[in-house]
Amino acid sequence: MRLGELTDPDDRTLRNPRKIIRRTSVQLTADEYKFFLPSHKADVNFEGNTIVVLRKPTCFEPHALFVAYLASRDRRFPFSSPLWLKADGTIPTRTFFINRLRRFFGRDVAGQSMRAGGATALASSAVAPSLIQAIGHWSSATFQIYIRKHPVMLQALLYGRSARAPDERVQLPFYAPTT
Repeated sequence: MRLGELTDPDDRTLRNPRKIIRRTSVQLTADEYKFFLPSHKADVNFEGNTIVVLRKPTCFEPHALFVAYLASRDRRFPFSSPLWLKADGTIPTRTFFINRLRRFFGRDVAGQSMRAGGATALASSAVAPSLIQAIGHWSSATFQIYIRKHPVMLQALLYGRSARAPDERVQLPFYAPTT
């Protein structure tokens, strides 16, 4: 997902209520959670997409964090429609989100950092470039410029395999490779 799909623009004149992810679109099971993204930059047919996050055994457990967020959000703002809310009940803006990220990851974090990190993580796990493009809803091969140009990343992209031992598997929290 892009940062602009999770937040409101800082410029109030650019905000569009039709692009807000709704709390009512959330579906939660023991194995995954999903919600409907009503609009995004690469959605040429204006159909929206369902975002699915699978539960995976990792040190970072997005499923548990999401469930905890929903409980807190629903307790504080049971009648508010947007899925993503700040503690004061407003939708987070781009600047708000970037400032919070910089508290944890330093000043060099920018809006594309999460997408670049996702593309890099997939490339380092030997995911095919065509799949990286599809997973990230990239409309062209421009995602390749965001992959950090480390020799391990280039090896994964060029040769379609990880630099890890063949039996060493990487579990990504947001991607379930098919074998």
